Amino acid sequence: MQRALATHPPQCFSTPQFSPKHHYFHSLPRNKQYPLTLSTSFSLSRELLKVSDSNKQQPQDVNSEIGDDEDELLQEKDFAVDDGVDLGWLPAFPHVLTASMSNFLFGYHIGAQAQSIEEMLLGRFLVGLGIGVNTVLVPVYISEVAPTKYRGSLGTLCQIGTCIGIIASLCLAIPSENDPHWWRTMLYIASVPGFILALGMQFCVESPRWLCKAGRLDEAKNVIENLWGSSEVDKAIKEFASVIKNDGGDLDSSWLELLEEPHSRVATIGGALFVLQQFAGINGVLYFSSLTFKDVGISSSALASLYVGLTNFAGALCALYLMDKQGRQRLLIGSYAGMALSMFLIVYAIIFPMDGEISNNLSILGTILYIFTFAVGAGPVTGLIIPELSSSRTRGKIMGFSFCVHWVFNFLVGLFFLELVEKFGVAPVYGSFGAVSLLAAAFAYFFIVETKGRSLEEIEMSLNPKFQGKRSSE
Repeated sequence: MQRALATHPPQCFSTPQFSPKHHYFHSLPRNKQYPLTLSTSFSLSRELLKVSDSNKQQPQDVNSEIGDDEDELLQEKDFAVDDGVDLGWLPAFPHVLTASMSNFLFGYHIGAQAQSIEEMLLGRFLVGLGIGVNTVLVPVYISEVAPTKYRGSLGTLCQIGTCIGIIASLCLAIPSENDPHWWRTMLYIASVPGFILALGMQFCVESPRWLCKAGRLDEAKNVIENLWGSSEVDKAIKEFASVIKNDGGDLDSSWLELLEEPHSRVATIGGALFVLQQFAGINGVLYFSSLTFKDVGISSSALASLYVGLTNFAGALCALYLMDKQGRQRLLIGSYAGMALSMFLIVYAIIFPMDGEISNNLSILGTILYIFTFAVGAGPVTGLIIPELSSSRTRGKIMGFSFCVHWVFNFLVGLFFLELVEKFGVAPVYGSFGAVSLLAAAFAYFFIVETKGRSLEEIEMSLNPKFQGKRSSE
């Protein structure tokens, strides 16, 4: 996976019937947590006892062992300091940050000041050849490298990278208003993050799960110890081995397996999440935000786009803080509910006659609120929860399928948005975006379960009938 990121610097399926009351996801255990950070010697003792019990080791003198090894453990990467600052995310951060550079490029090109649909489509096609590879690889890589406790927060770096890329492109595009040749400079600048990504990934670790599948256990243990802490090594390797033994590796998996349970259910949910995300209107608002603001009284397209970019970034920062505290499902529901409210606010401002200034302010507020609430949940959660729910055997294929759906509907929304606005008007189109947002909130409530604080293997063993059958027979 690491080599693939460096090599490609960025940019008849049957649908099972869902029953909200009966599906595998409700069998996911909700009370099991695995804290990765130990801040005191008492916490160290308690964690060692938990690990000893869970691995069913032979009885031993735990207190004596702790006494001999406490100083050594405190010096190892259990990632806590005496003042209570939690630094468990820090060892994995450079690797995740480097991989997220591809999302910076994604956002940079989303903001590339095309003056017509034809220019946008051509540019998106060329850039998308590289970006399309990494939109699949980066979330998978981050989900497999990040510690369980911080997987949500670190996964949000993808959204933050996209936001920073958009803002950077908008700022760098300012000279293009007076210099017709400035576009060449912008393309030169765009190559720099690509080189950084290609070079930086050479120094990033491989996924410990992939190393375990490849039989490189010593390397896998070393990565786990360095990134997750020494106390996680035995438990993680045991979970990896159990999944591989019962479900096999991904090298001999086929696309037809996506038609079988539980893979078909996750693939369908992944595709549905992206369909709902696109039909909720996010890319219509992002791609044509300057035109939307102009319709409600803001004539400066640069200023309008900058408002959108900064709001998107602020929402992503909130998601960084909330992802591992509030959980994925709650953020999704709240995000789509906020998006629906925002769209209906804009529709109200357009349809009902009011003072011109009040109407414009309401429309601006609705647009800003829409972008913010999207960035808090619907944006970062969608790309993160799909690899979390996917099995190790089919994670790459499910992500590939889901993002194919994403790009198809992304293209359709971008292609027909202006035409629909010209034919029906802004209010009906934005009203439909609000209705889809409500539908997405309901979908998240019934079909998405909480993955916060659970390892990928723990989630897979809860969803896969193979593991359930094994447990019942035991």
